[in-house]
Amino acid sequence: MSVKKTAVLGAGSWGTTYAAVIADAGFPVTLWARRAEVAEEITSAHTNERYLGDRVLPDLLTATDDDIAAVTDAEIIVLAVPAQTLRDNLGRWKSHLRPGVILVSLMKGIEVETGKRMSEVIADVAEVSPSQIAVVSGPNLAREIADRQPTATVVASENIDTAEAVAEISANGYFRPYTNTDVVGVEMGGAVKNIIALAVGIADGQKLGDNSKASIITRGLAETSRLASVMGAQPHTLSGLAGLGDLVATCASPLSRNRTFGRHLGEGMSLDDVIAHTSQTAEGVKSAPAVLALGRRYDVDLPITEAVCAVLVGKLQVDELAGLLLSRKRKHEGPQA
Repeated sequence: MSVKKTAVLGAGSWGTTYAAVIADAGFPVTLWARRAEVAEEITSAHTNERYLGDRVLPDLLTATDDDIAAVTDAEIIVLAVPAQTLRDNLGRWKSHLRPGVILVSLMKGIEVETGKRMSEVIADVAEVSPSQIAVVSGPNLAREIADRQPTATVVASENIDTAEAVAEISANGYFRPYTNTDVVGVEMGGAVKNIIALAVGIADGQKLGDNSKASIITRGLAETSRLASVMGAQPHTLSGLAGLGDLVATCASPLSRNRTFGRHLGEGMSLDDVIAHTSQTAEGVKSAPAVLALGRRYDVDLPITEAVCAVLVGKLQVDELAGLLLSRKRKHEGPQA
């Protein structure tokens, strides 16, 4: 495969790490950083200390603070901006996109105002065919990948050739991408798991044990699967890397932003205090109301998401969350007769 120009837009921990993945696969990549000093540090010192500490970035990775220069003539553009900023950012870049460009989403969220998945926002704003859009999702904690620890991920697109093209520029000795055509399942698994991780973090902050947290994770997977299924997802996707795999990693790891955010809430910090204390985006906080709205639109019961939303708006105290979930009416776990 011959790709002359690949750009990654967004120099946070995951955007920077994914750009390094591409470079380690042997493909030159340009990373856009909003701040000039960050772009200079990445290009000159090969570090991004704010997000990745002293981890050394590969030589094939360079950075710029000129977003228009980054997108112009790029054949593959990877979008790694906060989910709720995607629409405005992509609107600025739209007129500079080359025909046939492949647009890749690293974002795991739902747009609050519209309830759209990130691939839907991309198609809407950029006015491109879904066949030109791919999403990357899986158990991909950025700092572990930045340390070049072995991991796998899923690249999904309605067009398998698009998924294969993105997988090819991402495949290296420590990063293994699998392809999938179930974009809905991959995106919903990535979005809802952040909310479940908030709930697990709250339980952890409340000093609840592994039984409680395992119960939330397991029922959280069932909740995610119910919603994704009625939206058109395939069941096997939610039991794979982009579903169960991502959920376990996000709920279990102290590196998870959403789990950490929830833990601070569980320890008694206010929402505003946690936001001030946390330097990185916990996407589940912003996506939770949008996911709950999707549940109501599709008439799907989402008890964990509903409880997390109630905590976030102050209608439920964190020490009431676990009890509320366990006090629900008993039901049969398997398929109904």
